[in-house]
Amino acid sequence: MTNRSAPRRHLATSPFKAPVAAPIKHFAVGDRVSHDRHGLGTVIAVEDQIATLVDFGSQKARIVSPYKGMDKL
Repeated sequence: MTNRSAPRRHLATSPFKAPVAAPIKHFAVGDRVSHDRHGLGTVIAVEDQIATLVDFGSQKARIVSPYKGMDKL
């Protein structure tokens, strides 16, 4: 199995729809969040939309963008 370095491009003549880009998630200090691995937490710091520092009670975790698995409550 090989890793692709660039995403596939969509041809205009293709009968299939072009893939839709996922919306960018934005978090602010004080937001309550839910994470698939860590559970419920509160955002305590935001690093220029690159990463967020989240307090999950028992631990603090730095979650890097695109924030896969993390949703705002």
